[in-house]
Amino acid sequence: MKRLATVVIALIFVLPAIACTSAIVSGRATASGRPILWKHRDTGAEQNFVAKIEAKDGNHGFVALFNGGDSLLSEAWMGMNDAGFAIMNTASYNLMPDTAQLKDREGVVMKLALQRCATLEDFEHLLNNLPKPMGVQANFGVLDAKGRGAYYETDDYSFTRYLVEDTPGGYIIRTNYSYSGEPYGGYGYIREENARYLTAQAAATGTFTPELFTETLSRSYYHALLGKDCMAEGDKWVVDQDFIPRGISTASIAIEGMLPGETVEDMTMWTVIGYPPLSHVFAVTINEIPAEISPNEHFTSTYGDRMLSRKREAFQIVKGSGSKYVNLDVVRRYDAALRKESAAEYARRRAQIKSRK
Repeated sequence: MKRLATVVIALIFVLPAIACTSAIVSGRATASGRPILWKHRDTGAEQNFVAKIEAKDGNHGFVALFNGGDSLLSEAWMGMNDAGFAIMNTASYNLMPDTAQLKDREGVVMKLALQRCATLEDFEHLLNNLPKPMGVQANFGVLDAKGRGAYYETDDYSFTRYLVEDTPGGYIIRTNYSYSGEPYGGYGYIREENARYLTAQAAATGTFTPELFTETLSRSYYHALLGKDCMAEGDKWVVDQDFIPRGISTASIAIEGMLPGETVEDMTMWTVIGYPPLSHVFAVTINEIPAEISPNEHFTSTYGDRMLSRKREAFQIVKGSGSKYVNLDVVRRYDAALRKESAAEYARRRAQIKSRK
């Protein structure tokens, strides 16, 4: 909290349009023994869908999250491939200043990674050999089929690697600054503290689960600086700032990797489309994407369209600065039913995996 207090005054009036909260968890720190790659996505693109690109010309096939309207499937924003490789990113705002004309290419790089990579070494080779400048300022989070995880804090010309296996607790959290970057620069310090608070028990006991991310962190209105959970305390209207879920949140995805002896068909991309507190999880596999979150004729998704309408209920004030306020009573109205839907989907998919044994 000391680090948080040092920077909060400088950050409180500044909020980037594109952010995210994320984590990588080693299998030794999870309840199932499976590694987890999680991203709560904040972005200006309100719509998302999940689609598959088939293996072709020596490239891997993969499933990934795409921006609504991306009919060419040109930018992947989180996904996993048929080699058991998975990737996501958070934007970083304290790495080397991007002075090149080429920028915002993180989604392009992640699509290339899903097509070409099977291991951490493959991803490092890709970063080393892409034309420079790469047009990225990001913390890339990666899992491979061997269960290894790492963050790559990456600018236009180089990267710094942080292996999950090197951490005492077996997990790493990243928001919108890089540990290798300029001290006290970037964003997401409060959200990082929120995530650490909400995962403290799992970290102490080695019991991380994908549900902890999709059903707790991505639905939580705990605020580390205020030291309170606005949902639990009964607040109705709260300022939409520095919670993990925000008005610009459009997805929460936890990719659960393989156990030794399993195949990529046992991996699951637990996917929440739309504003996470008003949505529920869908199980995506390398061979199965639920129709509700697949691309429709408009290259959005049926469920995403519904969630966008529901989000308008929570952010119902459109005049003045009203859009900065979220109505938690609306979230409460849907909460129990959505959690029940998610629990049923988790149970269904786990039964499916068990039946394969």
